[in-house]
Amino acid sequence: MASPMRSLFTDPARYLQSFRLFLANSTEHQCMQEFMERQLPAVIASIGNGKSTINILSVGGGAGEIDLLILSKVQARYPGVTINNDVIEPSADQIFKYKERVAETSNLENVKFTWHKETAYEYESRMNAEKKSKKWDFIHMIQMLYYVKDVPATIRYFHSLLEAQAKLLIILVSGTSGWETLWKKYGSSFPLDDLCSYVSSADMKRILDSAGLKYQLHELPSHMDITSCFTEGNKDGELLLDFLTETCEFSKTAPPELKRQVIEELGKPECSEKRDGKVLFNNNLSVIVIEP
Repeated sequence: MASPMRSLFTDPARYLQSFRLFLANSTEHQCMQEFMERQLPAVIASIGNGKSTINILSVGGGAGEIDLLILSKVQARYPGVTINNDVIEPSADQIFKYKERVAETSNLENVKFTWHKETAYEYESRMNAEKKSKKWDFIHMIQMLYYVKDVPATIRYFHSLLEAQAKLLIILVSGTSGWETLWKKYGSSFPLDDLCSYVSSADMKRILDSAGLKYQLHELPSHMDITSCFTEGNKDGELLLDFLTETCEFSKTAPPELKRQVIEELGKPECSEKRDGKVLFNNNLSVIVIEP
């Protein structure tokens, strides 16, 4: 009998609901923002040296929240320089929100935005078909490598588009996170479809080392409050379990034994810490900065 479990990505509305709850319950965006404030200026210190125009490529730019923070740091480092900011994003809804955000943001006069409603793979295929290989001064891929079919090939392709002083910045879950523990143990039991695969900084290090690429790694401590996951029937808890397992209605469709094991695992010190009566899941991220 086929399992009733299905991927969370088969229900975009529920995915978005669970993703928003994840952002509200976690320090995901705060820790990225802190990195952009404190450490990004050093990363981009030489990407525009001697250039009248800086070309930035955002791969999987989403609704643009972090993108605009990155742009503000580039503007601060290179005042008045023209910036071409190209965005690859397959979701029309996210692009719409990104455009709204740009419209509401001041000081973007010197930034030219171009949106491409396509996946990273579709962008690569289109460029190859058009025999184009535009070079970029800064490329970033934030929390998007889970959605590409062939991670090493995707990295190779975008790395090949870097200018001499450029940088490729990647953010994804850390190999020291609770995600790593949970997914290495139970990933094969979750209904993964073609849309998404699990990859962490531990996998990335292996990929980059075998490709002989030079990179720096920064760890960003982050956590997510999953206390509600331990209350049977709690709506928020059910949505967070969906997000953690990438399974639609995990609580209702998972075999009882798998559900019991996953919830037990989430409470263990390898995944979470208990603090002030809360269970905080280890949501640590890694930033990887790759040299040309």
